[in-house]
Amino acid sequence: MGSAASIASVRREDDALVFSGTLDRGAVPALWTQCAAWQSGVTRLDLVAVDRVDSAGVALLAELAARTGASAVEGDPIGLAELRRAYRLGATLDFAT
Repeated sequence: MGSAASIASVRREDDALVFSGTLDRGAVPALWTQCAAWQSGVTRLDLVAVDRVDSAGVALLAELAARTGASAVEGDPIGLAELRRAYRLGATLDFAT
């Protein structure tokens, strides 16, 4: 079921964590390990190349946003808007008040 296009990856690019592929339950542990070393100086989460996220992917992104203080989330993969509403997350994946 998984195609090469859906394999998740992340890289650090200047002040951004740049994600691609599908951010789902299967991908989160490896992504978290990579991101843990890159949190300092991150101000953006780039999701432009992400095709889809599930609740585990959104949890990863929300935790990274909180830990890094990222002030921008770029891109709108399938599932993000619905999960942001369901979990009452703001545009930068912080908890909306």
